[in-house]
Amino acid sequence: MRSEDTEFPILDNHIHLQEQGQNVESVKKFERAGGTHLIVSHLPYHDLRNWEKDGYEPIYERTIRLAEKSEKETSVEVFTTLGPYPVDLVDLEEKVGLERGEKILKEGMDLAAEYVKEGKAIALGEIGRPHFDVPEEVKEASDRIMKYGMELASDIDCPVVLHTESTDPRVCKELGEFADKVGLDREKVVKHYSPPLVLEEENHGLFPSILANEDNIKDAISKGDRFLLETDFLDDPERPGAVLGIKNVPKKTRNLYEEGVLTEDDIWKIHKENPEEIYGIEID
Repeated sequence: MRSEDTEFPILDNHIHLQEQGQNVESVKKFERAGGTHLIVSHLPYHDLRNWEKDGYEPIYERTIRLAEKSEKETSVEVFTTLGPYPVDLVDLEEKVGLERGEKILKEGMDLAAEYVKEGKAIALGEIGRPHFDVPEEVKEASDRIMKYGMELASDIDCPVVLHTESTDPRVCKELGEFADKVGLDREKVVKHYSPPLVLEEENHGLFPSILANEDNIKDAISKGDRFLLETDFLDDPERPGAVLGIKNVPKKTRNLYEEGVLTEDDIWKIHKENPEEIYGIEID
């Protein structure tokens, strides 16, 4: 059950769940800390990597199954985002070549869009390009795949959640221009794992999902309330607590509220109004 002292919704915008991790037990920890809503993003599961043979359906189905199980066994409302993980292209390029790899990821994007249309996912994500240096031809193929995903998102009126190299205003400007070219509203481009780039001149209209450590939150709220909070929790038994712990968003939100850094209006904006506007969901 939810903590009795929860006065407002608290959403972690980006986590992962794994079968070999704590999955539901992790969500229960989030709930006990005061969390009420989660967005679970697709993760490239190590035992489901035969994309060239099986495609993305088994992977997406696992993500959905873990989310549904968590929602069934807790009071937390759980949403999902689905899309071909950008680094998959690096592995596929070695296995089947770049051209075939690009085709497989685009097919994975098509399938994710079908799940969105069926109401089983709320966004395409995390999609984008590798967060580390890759050969130019791999980066160019990644950009083509990302633009393809953005175009699909524009067609079906859903957001994209982007995974890229370290985010700065230059990167945001480039990604915003990609969105413009395919008719996707920049408001519908969620930049996962973002530093506190809250001002328009910093994010160029993209919506930052900020890694929820205390310094980032304080920096972000000093500029405005147009952002989301995430932990990028991996549910990895070999890296417990990475990237940030599952309790981090509710605990930091409540602590900063009690310290007067966040107001109740700030919390309603960040945890309810912003995600409702971006994803078209209802946060009760």
